[in-house]
Amino acid sequence: MNFKNSLEFAKQCDTEDTLKNFREQFHLPLHNGKPALYFTGNSLGLQPKKTAEYVNQELKDWAELGVEGHFKKDTGWFGYHELLRDSTARLVGALPHEVVVMNQLTVNLHLLMVTFYRPTKQRYKIICEANAFPSDRYALQSQVQVHGYKAADAIIELKPREGEYLLREEDILKAVADCGEELAVLMMGGLNYYSGQIFNMQTIAKAVHDVGAMCGFDLAHAAGNIKLNLHDWNIDFACWCSYKYLNAGPGGVAGVYIHEQHAKNKSLPRFAGWWGNNPDNRFQMLHDFDPVESADAWQLSNAPILPMAALRASMEIYDKAGMDALTKKSLLLTGYLQFIIKDVLEKKNKPTFINIITPFDTQQQGCQLSLIVKENGKKVFDKLTTAGVIADWREPDVLRMAPVPLYNSFQDVYLFGEELGKAID
Repeated sequence: MNFKNSLEFAKQCDTEDTLKNFREQFHLPLHNGKPALYFTGNSLGLQPKKTAEYVNQELKDWAELGVEGHFKKDTGWFGYHELLRDSTARLVGALPHEVVVMNQLTVNLHLLMVTFYRPTKQRYKIICEANAFPSDRYALQSQVQVHGYKAADAIIELKPREGEYLLREEDILKAVADCGEELAVLMMGGLNYYSGQIFNMQTIAKAVHDVGAMCGFDLAHAAGNIKLNLHDWNIDFACWCSYKYLNAGPGGVAGVYIHEQHAKNKSLPRFAGWWGNNPDNRFQMLHDFDPVESADAWQLSNAPILPMAALRASMEIYDKAGMDALTKKSLLLTGYLQFIIKDVLEKKNKPTFINIITPFDTQQQGCQLSLIVKENGKKVFDKLTTAGVIADWREPDVLRMAPVPLYNSFQDVYLFGEELGKAID
């Protein structure tokens, strides 16, 4: 598409947008009485208008039914997580029995590592990216320490080459091959939170399996953002949160994927809990744990109904929009944002004032752009915030923006360009 930096062009794009009506299904924060320019769906997604209805229904049922709410028709709490199974499987490209919604992201990562990180004297190392989200690093560090290893020895952190911001695929594959029989698990972000870079998960998984190790991904910034095919890519395990692109609210319930070859393996070690037991005999109060042959076996406690009700409202929107249409719009919207930023900088005669470190290759890019503002970056960010642009600042110098295709518009991007020009003056 031949982009233009004009309000008329942006309005025309919005008119032709087949997903434009989904914006009306979300509450938009206001700034001075007008919708703010909200570009932080990669940090906290907006609230669907149907969320209150779904959550309030469960509160009403609790008030009127008490414990009997567990077995009400259609949406009983006993199997409430089943209401999210098919839509979750479609979202991440999995079979229904390979996914379950439960807990929080880092809790799930620990539960998965209990199963998939089984270090031996020879095979005990973990590969991750050096600039992973801190919570992932903390989880991996504590996992190796619990097994008696030192993080400095057991964890291999992949760093970009000197002077670069992105990891090269050949460097990832070389690190896997070099680690060889010492590698127990590769666990990294499918899309890096800081740079916005997508990694070739299928290629990485094959390389990891070739050396006999397990491969898992944190999809916090990928789920609901990019098209995923976890089963076909032969990923062993993955986890993600739901409060970013999945719009389930702050602290929303998280998700887990476990490939069926593992999910159906009842002999795998795991931390067990009542809700992971076979539902057919769960209420028989058996002495020994009988894991259900699916990802559900990694559940510990019964489902958090109110957060799941919030997620259900959002997942219905995803089912209606479809990831194919969303990713198509995402590429256009993000491409337009790239164009607007470059055009503003050229008109201000400051072409190098901002460095976009997110790859321009559409195979390595979702809807997030990470910008390094080379002069007074925090001041520029503060100016934008004052003007009603809600973006995300990450120390020391990165401004992250995510034009989310469900509720962001081309006019949002155009208007951001106007505010950016004012902020860098």
